[in-house]
Amino acid sequence: MSGQALYGANVFANGIRQHYLRYGGKGPSVILVPGITSPAITWGFVAERLADRYDVYVLDVRGRGLSSTGPDLDYGLDAMAADVVGLASALGLSTPALLGHSMGARVAIRAAVSAPSAFSRLALIDPPVSGPGRRAYPSKLPWYVDSIRLATSGIDADGMKAFCPTWTDEQLKLRAEWLHTCYEPAIVTAFEDFHNDDIFPDLPNLKQPALLMVAGRGGVIEQADEDEALSLNPALEIVRVPNAGHMIPWDDFHGFFAALGDFLSR
Repeated sequence: MSGQALYGANVFANGIRQHYLRYGGKGPSVILVPGITSPAITWGFVAERLADRYDVYVLDVRGRGLSSTGPDLDYGLDAMAADVVGLASALGLSTPALLGHSMGARVAIRAAVSAPSAFSRLALIDPPVSGPGRRAYPSKLPWYVDSIRLATSGIDADGMKAFCPTWTDEQLKLRAEWLHTCYEPAIVTAFEDFHNDDIFPDLPNLKQPALLMVAGRGGVIEQADEDEALSLNPALEIVRVPNAGHMIPWDDFHGFFAALGDFLSR
């Protein structure tokens, strides 16, 4: 099977148009939920590798990529979680695994808690653990807003390199091409939710096996956060990718897959 996407498609679920890319087509089903400013296509290089073993659906989260967007939508965590539940149902997927990165990991947690029988397991890739009374998320909102506005006007890979200096030229080109599809109010709401919506109270309510992948150089999850997460959900499996920042597969592709192992089909 070729590593390229089988196809892209749209489905009406949870009251909106949801666009996704499908890779692989065989094996256990996996829904991949990207982060705050990552349209589905930017995760293609990860999905291609996963497609060797899994039937992978990479979602354009509302307000990003080719999914529904605009001023009339709710961009809160609960709405995004309901989208994932609705997507799995609309596609007729039987208890797919969820793999979420950053904001997408928070979405996966909330989706799994709201529909515990809908998903088989969760791979949570460096989710923001900020919240009321907690330390702030290390990235700052202007980093997102400034780059989106430049992309909306038109920016090339060289211009995007100022925001993502360690990325490959191919990755920078994709981000420059697609970042303009990230609706600024959706991004602002999600960023603010990192600080206003605490994900820790959800952890004791997870019924599925869950793996938490921590970026060794990300600064998002610290040892105290790991300890608190384990105290709330002792079954949580924690793995680390020591030489990666928050964008783990971009920084250490092989380390990402080594840490993930066979968890999605174990």
